[in-house]
Amino acid sequence: MEKPIFPLMQSGTLELSGTALKRLEELKIGGIDVTAMATMDALKMLRLSDVVNGNDQLVAVDELTDLTSAKLSLANEAETEVESLSEHSSGDSDSGYDLGGDGDLEDVSLVSTASVSGGSLSSRSSVTGGSTESLPLAVAQQSQQQLLLQQQQQQRFAVLSYEQVSRVHDVMNETVSIHGRGNFPTLELRLRDLVTLVRAKLEADGVPVKDMRINGGAASYVLALDRCQPQAYNDLDLIFGVDLSSARTFDRIKTAVLDSLLDFLPAGVSRTRMLSCSLKEAYVSKMVKVTEGDRWSLISLGTNHRGKNVELKFVHNMRRQFEFSVDSFQIILDSLVLFYDCASTMPISESFYPTVVAESVYGDFRQAHYHLHHKMIATRNPEEIRGGGLLKYCNLLVKDYRPADPDQIKTFERYMCSRFFIDFPDVGQQRLKLDNYLWNHFVGADEALKYDYLMTLYSVVDESTVCLMGHERRQTLSLIQELAYQAYYADQQQQHHQRQMQQQQQQQHAANHPASYGHAPVYEVRISGCQPTVVYSSSGGYFYAPAAAPPPPPQTSLPPPATTSTPPPATSTTSTTSGSSTTAAVTTASPPSVSAATPCYPCSTPCACSCTWMPCS
Repeated sequence: MEKPIFPLMQSGTLELSGTALKRLEELKIGGIDVTAMATMDALKMLRLSDVVNGNDQLVAVDELTDLTSAKLSLANEAETEVESLSEHSSGDSDSGYDLGGDGDLEDVSLVSTASVSGGSLSSRSSVTGGSTESLPLAVAQQSQQQLLLQQQQQQRFAVLSYEQVSRVHDVMNETVSIHGRGNFPTLELRLRDLVTLVRAKLEADGVPVKDMRINGGAASYVLALDRCQPQAYNDLDLIFGVDLSSARTFDRIKTAVLDSLLDFLPAGVSRTRMLSCSLKEAYVSKMVKVTEGDRWSLISLGTNHRGKNVELKFVHNMRRQFEFSVDSFQIILDSLVLFYDCASTMPISESFYPTVVAESVYGDFRQAHYHLHHKMIATRNPEEIRGGGLLKYCNLLVKDYRPADPDQIKTFERYMCSRFFIDFPDVGQQRLKLDNYLWNHFVGADEALKYDYLMTLYSVVDESTVCLMGHERRQTLSLIQELAYQAYYADQQQQHHQRQMQQQQQQQHAANHPASYGHAPVYEVRISGCQPTVVYSSSGGYFYAPAAAPPPPPQTSLPPPATTSTPPPATSTTSTTSGSSTTAAVTTASPPSVSAATPCYPCSTPCACSCTWMPCS
């Protein structure tokens, strides 16, 4: 049984406004009818005691049940007509799902209905290219093609688990700071509030929103498994599906976004003197409009390059929406936003959470998720990847991602290098692109990987570039090498600064806590390369050890010089006994003196040692 849109709610009242009810009826995710996923038994679990009142603010569960059963019955009738016309068709289609969505193939139910209701058989035969007897076979083939397309579409989607839905909920409720230039205040907002407000202003201005999605690094962070290391993400990328067939729609989109920012200004800020051009200069860091081939628009909010920027992308059509399988995920937010509208006061729990669907535009969700979990690099049609794909590929390599197909990776590298030099043919453009990429994607802990990244890029360009002349290739390699040297020097400077700061902290700690450094182990180092032997003690510093006796002089005819030696000290003990008392007198000689045969080496400073090996003069 599929998960209902509001699962396991045992009792209570579900308040739906007219707008929310309309969205619930029309809600389709990638062609999947989410209301059909709420089965009859699950909907009957919502036992509502209230009935519909005069202002249409409440809706009974029976009406939702009738709506779902009506959709199921219509789909079953269409399927029955197709089966009655085709004798060769095998297998049943999912009547509760509408996965076609693209409009490329003609609806089978419409074809069969027209043929049964007495349509022109001659026109049908001209379409199939044969006689009227081949009409059922043609319908069956078309039905099989549509079923195959539905199976391929089903591989693109997956329903998120509770842990993943909880992560999406945390991302949507995270407070994001949008810094303004100059004296403009910083905007503190939640992503769920921004999405809801932008959609409301667009629809109020006559621009309907088909769906809302979150993609990029935030989507990969949500879909990463719990036992994996969390995926870091720099930006929050949102996609709004809109109709951009009219050029005026671009202006309406810009106005809606800027008006939304006006509502997020802090209290006490005068909004009457805020113009759209002022808000654009203060809070918009990038605006892109594409009208040739693809039709989409991008508005990037935030001027803090070291923080998380919010990028709003409004898409009519885009042929290439991903670079590699690990960044092809898009999480559809319509059901989650509808949940916020209907049950804003109820927290998300393991027994009560909305059904959220994710899509992989790579084409196979399971395979893309496997690549994300095992850190593998895979793509399709690498010749379609824009010039930045080469930079993203090297970024994955330096983060320990490995090719899923090592045999074809060299071909992919040549495609990506060729596309990079087509999009950025001049060395100045290449430098600008590399500087921007390094500045935006190597932040925080990833900043230490900048040198390794540039050396990896140098290796890939050196081995896989086949479309440049010799001097052009050397110029690009020299540029990458220069940037690598700069990154290495900056890294060394930062490490040196960190070591100095650490030494200062240690010295300050030693000055504030001298007792903690009084129990250091005592050790001695003997330096025996000179005479006398020098001993270094960690507790007393340098001192001299007793010098060894000089070797005997060689035997000659002359007699050796006379030397006098000091006799050993005499110790005498005298005992006197008188009556009951006994007195003992002990006489001890003075300390021994150094013999003349043992020379004394004077010290310049008094000896710090406490030993009595040899007195220092």
